[in-house]
Amino acid sequence: MSPRSLGKRRIVAQVAPLALLAAAAGPLVHAAAQAPSAVLAPLDGQQVVTLLDQTIDWYRAQGTARSLATRPGELLFVSEDRQATRQIIGLAFAIARTDAELLAKGAKSPAAAGAAASPANGLIRLKKKLSADEKSIDAEMASARESLARARGKQAAALRSKISELQGERDLADARISILDTMAAFIDTNDSFGTGPNALKMRIEAMALALPGAGSAAATAAPLAEPAADGAAAAGGGLWHLAANVLRLANKERSIGALDRGTAALQDAFTRVRAPLISRVKTLAVRGDALAAEADTADTATLGAMRPQLDALAGQFKQISVLLIPLSKAEVLFRQYRANLGSWRAAVERQYREALTALGVRIGVLIVLLVMVFTAAEFWRRAVIRYVHDLRRRHQLLLLRNITLWSLVAIIIGFSFASEIGSIATFAGLITAGVAVAMQSVLVSIVGYFFLIGKYGVRVGDRVQIGDVTGEVIHLGLVRLHLLELGAQGKLGPTGRVVAFANSIVFQASGGLFKQITGVNMAWHEIKLTLPAGVDPAAAKNLLLAAVNGALADYRGEIDRQAGEINKATAFQSGGGAEPQVQLQFSASAVEALVRYPVHLSQAAEIDERVSKELIRAIGRQDADGASSRGER
Repeated sequence: MSPRSLGKRRIVAQVAPLALLAAAAGPLVHAAAQAPSAVLAPLDGQQVVTLLDQTIDWYRAQGTARSLATRPGELLFVSEDRQATRQIIGLAFAIARTDAELLAKGAKSPAAAGAAASPANGLIRLKKKLSADEKSIDAEMASARESLARARGKQAAALRSKISELQGERDLADARISILDTMAAFIDTNDSFGTGPNALKMRIEAMALALPGAGSAAATAAPLAEPAADGAAAAGGGLWHLAANVLRLANKERSIGALDRGTAALQDAFTRVRAPLISRVKTLAVRGDALAAEADTADTATLGAMRPQLDALAGQFKQISVLLIPLSKAEVLFRQYRANLGSWRAAVERQYREALTALGVRIGVLIVLLVMVFTAAEFWRRAVIRYVHDLRRRHQLLLLRNITLWSLVAIIIGFSFASEIGSIATFAGLITAGVAVAMQSVLVSIVGYFFLIGKYGVRVGDRVQIGDVTGEVIHLGLVRLHLLELGAQGKLGPTGRVVAFANSIVFQASGGLFKQITGVNMAWHEIKLTLPAGVDPAAAKNLLLAAVNGALADYRGEIDRQAGEINKATAFQSGGGAEPQVQLQFSASAVEALVRYPVHLSQAAEIDERVSKELIRAIGRQDADGASSRGER
């Protein structure tokens, strides 16, 4: 075997372990830098993915713009921007695919210059060395076959053995190259950084599939759902509606501003990609102008040498234009999109100022109306205090003033906040139903208050009886009244206790309410006496009446006046006024006299004492007269 053949086998034997080690190590293998091509890819794989992610995020944010459109003019803005958005997303995917093709052809981005190559490149380099060894083996086998055709005997046998051994080496090299191809394809496809050419292409297509229609040329025809317009605020709406409209417009203006800032950021990213290409075009243009100027004075030989350079420049121009044209289109679309956003934002700002003005006017009108109502209520209060001297009447008018005041305030505020009469009615109905259920007892007490302050109603200072409690009214509120309790049915004076009753007592059948007629403070008291045995009943009756009238002589004027007030207030005319009465009750064992007499409640105890003394004296005289009469007989 020749030394050359042995050298080849040693190379193959050394490369085989290295290839297997590289296939097992994967990402630890780094290859040498590839030879630069005529046109450099402006982005590496990671930058392509980042640019697409940013563009897709911006594309999806356009749903916010569609949800903000509520007026026909705004829908026009959205329609125009929607077309620009579809074109921009389509151009972004076109730029990404073109950049990936440049990377696949070996073009290297300036950002990746000097960085380590893809791990698969190490295996590719080993594959190239094995391919070169295969060619050398093939050449040696061809030479051996030629020699075999002329050889005889032992020499022919030796050549056949050599050809067989070379064929084995050739088969082994093919098997190793197949292993290297499989591992390189796997590493490139499953690149953990996603920057390998094949992995990058697959990732771009996956992103396009995740955004249906966005990465295709037909993206401009894909329909988008129209936003549902919620209607603009009407100038005649309620205060609540106007305030909500102001907040909605403010939020819309902020959202449009956020969209514009996001668009500006994406535009800057595209501009950074476009800037080196424009610089490269300018450089190529200067080089082309220089060649053209030189060609004007060049001879035939020089012109022949310039032709390849001009062809190379033209080829580079074409390659650059594949990326530069979509980037320039995207720049124009971004400007158009931002111009539409600016017009939309200006329109929203104008609507916001108008809505804010309408809200301010409505609040001003509300304040003026409330000031007028409270001013009128204050005049009412002062007029009542100045011209109405009856405390009961004054209290009723002031109460009516409070009710009227707060009712008007509630109506004005209700009309100010509600946008429609129907909404007020619905709101009032719901509130009324809820209040009627939750505050039934309170409402009944409030209604009872108006019954208590009627013509024969209760006022502070009146003496009333509610059930078994007798007392003097010391406070009459909207919900309840308070009594200062009087002991022994009012005969013993205040007990010091305050009793509270709900005004709803007037609607209760079990609880009666008794009071004196206005201006009357009189009551009838009774005393039952047993006449002595043997006393003339008729004479005793006259004597008792005289005794009671004598006891009431000092109070007769006030009693007669109050009796007159009672007669005026009722259809019943007693005729005799408030005269004492004595009624005799006969039984088998004795004669009893029931004495009834009027008293002034403020002096009831004093009158009762005088009447009792006079009756005792009268009975004593009658008893003494009866005893003397019996003695004479």
